Amino acid sequence: MIKITRGTKDILEDEIPTWQWILDSAKNVFTKSNYVEIKTPIFEATELFQRGVGDSTDIVNKEMYTFCVGGADKTATSITLRPENTAGVVRAYIEHNLNRQSPPQKFWYFGPMFRYERPQAGRQRQFHQVGVEVFGCYEPIADAEVISCAVNFLKTLGLDDLTLELNSLGCKNCKNDYRESLKKALKPYLDDLCDDCKMRYEKNPLRILDCKNEDCQKIFMKPDIKDVIYNDYICDDCKSHFSELLGYLDELNIKYKINKLLVRGLDYYTRTVFEIKSESLGAQSALCGGGRYDGLVEMLGGAPTGAIGFAMGVERLYNLVKKIEKEKLDYFIVSNDPKHALVLANKLRLEGKSAEIDYQNRKFIKQLEKASKCAHRAIILGEDEIKGNFYSVKDLNSGVQEKIEDFRDLI
Repeated sequence: MIKITRGTKDILEDEIPTWQWILDSAKNVFTKSNYVEIKTPIFEATELFQRGVGDSTDIVNKEMYTFCVGGADKTATSITLRPENTAGVVRAYIEHNLNRQSPPQKFWYFGPMFRYERPQAGRQRQFHQVGVEVFGCYEPIADAEVISCAVNFLKTLGLDDLTLELNSLGCKNCKNDYRESLKKALKPYLDDLCDDCKMRYEKNPLRILDCKNEDCQKIFMKPDIKDVIYNDYICDDCKSHFSELLGYLDELNIKYKINKLLVRGLDYYTRTVFEIKSESLGAQSALCGGGRYDGLVEMLGGAPTGAIGFAMGVERLYNLVKKIEKEKLDYFIVSNDPKHALVLANKLRLEGKSAEIDYQNRKFIKQLEKASKCAHRAIILGEDEIKGNFYSVKDLNSGVQEKIEDFRDLI
């Protein structure tokens, strides 16, 4: 028997109603804030992620599914299954000249992503994300709306034990100053860092702060390292931007905690970064992550554009939300005349009613047993009903049965 590939998961009948509810909730919340849905391909040119996500990230270095397609080596094209969706949405924004429309441009998406990593609870090699992206606005009010949109969506799903953590990485100049100061402070401890952090030290030292290795985290708590981390390197403009954002969040009654160690795992972030966590998830507590990426559109060939977004892992959401039961059918047709049963079922379906029939021509009692499990009402279509041109309809909840002569009374 061929089994499912490790790190992937079938989403079966009992789970689909909850997945569909999450998707419907996302569409409802986001469209009310004037976000429009966008769908991008599940694979893109590998260079898009190398340039956009950053070649110092774990995603690009370790976790991408990359393939060469298209003939001999000289003509082969390297493509990658998308490990995240921001880069693809930015590519679409540039390619279709969406910057020509009145800003801001606001998008939401839902779909599968792919990363080669160790499967664990709520984390698979094929997983799903729901997220939003906003282009054309540098002002902190956009940050506040994006964060409030994420919070509103999670609350719609019934999740209340949420903690919002925030930080500002500053603009490009701020990040460069911070990066150099952090490298200088970490240099005496370089031999004690994990192998990943040693590589990050050269390529992007801020990513060291995202390390989950306990030994590395102990180094971050040393006084000389803490002095650098908690020293405010961001410029006056970035300070003002962050302060205004906090003011908006206060007005929205969104509680938050400033976390100076929060840098997020992607190279493109500038200024605001944030995570929303749920204690119910334990060690893997992050439900939502996002932030500003004001330089990414320009880096990928577009005009300078302010941008911000977030993404959420749907598998983690699924593990936390209430489960939705499969909706029962309107009718189950109990009959030993398959032609009449099929014709009636088809008429009902065309009128917008859900209906099912028995394909095995079993005894009525067996059909009624099945009907009671999957439908609200049973239409009994025996010889008397067919000859008399009427329907015997049984309410499977109350047990009450009635005679209906007009088909229109069924719809």
